[in-house]
Amino acid sequence: MTDPARTPTSPARFGLTEARGGEHLRAAGWWADRRPTEGAEAILWALSRSPDPDLALRGVDRLRVALGDAWAELDEALRASDVLRGRLLAVLGSSTALSDFLVANPARWRSLADAEPVAAESFTPVLVAAVEGLTGADAVRALRLEYRALLCRVAASDLAHVVEPDLPYVSYDDVAGLLSDLAVAALTAALDVANRQVPRSDECRLAVIAMGKCGARELNYVSDVDVVFVGEGDIAVATRVASTVMQVAGQSCFEVDAALRPEGKAGALVRTLDGHASYYRRWARTWEFQALLKARPVAGDEELGQRYLEVVRPLVWTAAEREDFVPDVQAMRRRVEDHVPLGLADRELKLGRGGLRDVEFAVQLLQLVHGRGDEALRIPTTTAALAALGRGGYVGRTDAADFGRAYRFLRTLEHRLQLQRLLRTHLFPADDDASALRWLARAAGLQAEGGLSEGQVLLAEFRKRANQVRRLHEKLFYRPLLQAVANVPTEALRLTTGEAAARLSALGYAAPDGALKHIEALTRGVSRRARIQGALLPVLLDLLAGTPDPDGGLLSYRRVSEALAETPWYLRLLRDEGTVVDRLAALLGTSRLVPDLLVRAPEVLRLLADTTALVGRDPMAIGNPLRSTVSRYSDLGRAVAAARSLRRHELLRVASADLLGLVPLRTVCVSLSEVWVAVLQAALDAVQRSSGEPLATLAVIGMGRLGGRELGYGSDADVMFVCEPHDGVSDSDAVRWASSVVEKVRRLLSAPSQDPPLQVDADLRPEGRQGPLVRTFESYRAYYAQWSELWEAQALLRARFIAGDAELGARFLEMVEPVRYRPEGLDAVAVREIRRIKARVEAERLPRGADASLHTKLGRGGLADVEWTVQLLQLQHAFKVPSLRTPSTVRGLRAAEEAGLVSAEDAAALRDAWMTATRARNAIVLVRGKAGDQLPTTGRDLAAVAGVMGHQGDPGEFLDAYRRTTRRARAVVERVFYGS
Repeated sequence: MTDPARTPTSPARFGLTEARGGEHLRAAGWWADRRPTEGAEAILWALSRSPDPDLALRGVDRLRVALGDAWAELDEALRASDVLRGRLLAVLGSSTALSDFLVANPARWRSLADAEPVAAESFTPVLVAAVEGLTGADAVRALRLEYRALLCRVAASDLAHVVEPDLPYVSYDDVAGLLSDLAVAALTAALDVANRQVPRSDECRLAVIAMGKCGARELNYVSDVDVVFVGEGDIAVATRVASTVMQVAGQSCFEVDAALRPEGKAGALVRTLDGHASYYRRWARTWEFQALLKARPVAGDEELGQRYLEVVRPLVWTAAEREDFVPDVQAMRRRVEDHVPLGLADRELKLGRGGLRDVEFAVQLLQLVHGRGDEALRIPTTTAALAALGRGGYVGRTDAADFGRAYRFLRTLEHRLQLQRLLRTHLFPADDDASALRWLARAAGLQAEGGLSEGQVLLAEFRKRANQVRRLHEKLFYRPLLQAVANVPTEALRLTTGEAAARLSALGYAAPDGALKHIEALTRGVSRRARIQGALLPVLLDLLAGTPDPDGGLLSYRRVSEALAETPWYLRLLRDEGTVVDRLAALLGTSRLVPDLLVRAPEVLRLLADTTALVGRDPMAIGNPLRSTVSRYSDLGRAVAAARSLRRHELLRVASADLLGLVPLRTVCVSLSEVWVAVLQAALDAVQRSSGEPLATLAVIGMGRLGGRELGYGSDADVMFVCEPHDGVSDSDAVRWASSVVEKVRRLLSAPSQDPPLQVDADLRPEGRQGPLVRTFESYRAYYAQWSELWEAQALLRARFIAGDAELGARFLEMVEPVRYRPEGLDAVAVREIRRIKARVEAERLPRGADASLHTKLGRGGLADVEWTVQLLQLQHAFKVPSLRTPSTVRGLRAAEEAGLVSAEDAAALRDAWMTATRARNAIVLVRGKAGDQLPTTGRDLAAVAGVMGHQGDPGEFLDAYRRTTRRARAVVERVFYGS
């Protein structure tokens, strides 16, 4: 079958796909006898280059019908003039809205035939003349018609070179300037109407100040026009004039937005010059000074507008010195990120990652910081300001040029998208919308190349430019700072260290001078390592600025980098894995425990790239690889060192996953418990192998939080040791041998180390610290039968075999069953005794000066309150409720609820408090790098702990929430435990 596009006699040859294309061509007189008519081939080739040839041809046909007998004049002009061909067919193939305008006003095609380029100086006279003597609806109609006609001329000049490549190319900057000048002309005409329409308008003076894109002469085809009004004389009259200006312009041309005025929409529409000055000096926030960067008088009283600038401009350049500059800058960044529509971030030209706002925010912040001392930076237009930053050395010249090209490309796409229907949009087409991508590519002047279609070329270019914008955004924020501290001689960059420190301070670094020293140390020299660090630091500095402790995070990053300087894959991993950089910054800027571990367990860094590996295996099986690895070592020292190393690895892995919010609390506690068990088992096995012929079997019984698989990062390991002599061995020899093994294990595990301590606590054994460290099985039986105290029965509630001989451990637990789960439960005397002991613990063990409402362990509604309450219920009822026989606090509480011993509401209050206190206690260790039970109440430690707990706002709200949770639990404890 013949391809119609390759058939000389087919309209498809000219890019037409619609069935009626030939019919429209014949009606226009451009096609006959299966070929173009004489003189029409140039028109058809121009039509084929239109962004959408079918759309353009439909527009031509509609225009032909609208013109009637006058079509012949347009036909002749199109055949003769490449200027008219380029302009008209470009508009008809790009914009349905402007096609509708031309069809409704067919004689307006003549304005596109003028060989002279559109002149901005003609806009105001044309629009003012259009409304001369008119008011009300008549003025609105006249202004709308002339404004749309001029907009059509701007668009025609903008697009013509796409259709006729020999026509002049009009740059984005020139188009944006023309659109801004057209908007100013419309405001001037609207003010002319308002002055006629509002009575006594001569009794006031009014200046219209353009803000935003109009003020910067970088307006879109479809934008709100941001303005501020300043008046003198009768302000009430001036307000009516301003309101009428907004109404007339809004109904005819574009929305006029005055929300950038002092106090926003709640403020007065018009203020005097003194009113503006007073507000900006006393009340304005940083974002308002950022907006004033682009302010320019455009209409009304010129002298008043100029005086307004003279008042506000000096204030703009002191914004960076304001006390609240740092939180304001951070708030502005959060607002930008929060406005990205969910699921559309990759397609948002304006707010998405690598979008237009990235460029504008970076440039404006650099201007606010450095424009104080360099008047050459005080330029409202983004592209011009960027060029000035490059010329001044604040940005590398090449980077400034690349950033400017990417920005212009994205703005051009935005213009083309808005032209299509004259609707405000910033949304790039979806990847699978081939027709929309093809149209936009052709409208932007892109062509198929290298086997890729126009749409595919556009998609690749868009992604490339968006990535370039994001990378350069990060680089422009920080690279001059890096060059200043590294003292690299260069013509392109001459930012002073003081200015670099000011920029760091603006981003939230409390000690910018110290941060500069860290950056200098990391980037010093010309080695490959320094170059990679130079590429990484712009990203890391930005990420660390969003953490609770940017300064501590940067110090930790320097420590980690220096410790791993000779690790060949370290910097390569950071360079190539964006996820690793994101997660590492979050960890280092929050935790002091993580960097301490990381310098000795760097292999965990690789896991940050793989969420599945970081989360890890079943926490119940976490210790198996550790035990297997250690068992291969015959040398005791190497075996224990291997156990410590693997424990360090797992501790860092769990802490990282925990801080990143990837694992629940139960997984954290079980993992930490099982790692401890595995280390203890491995050390015990290694010591026994090195101790010659064993004289006894030995079992380790986990107690407390270890027994309940509820260890935290700062928990000791509570244990008891039980042995049984081998045949022919006396009890005393067996105990002596077992004690030497146990002492050696404890000594090896508690040896000084930079790792978190491995404290083996045996104080819960019979007779406490006064009793023997190891007893035989029969000794335990005799003791518990004759001498056991109530507190020992309570301690046994959480007993669990964890290491050594499993058969001996099982027999021990069976033997203590009637001790901890008393067949008769507790009598009133025993209950009073437990309550007395608990009250004494509260009175004596809470540290002096501690805030009982914020002590996670011994405070009101804390861990001890919940655990003692559950244990009392177990002692009272476990003999008849088997489900209560568990070493786990959480499971014991659930069993008590299911048995009806506590209400669902009370159980929930206790469970919430226990989990909150456990998480908070863990957070304290993660943040501070050492164990602690008291929550911080101020400073960055509080912010970090609150962040780990999931509270990203005011840290004080976290403390309030913690107190509320524990207060509810304490009320339950008073009723259930104390019987109040």
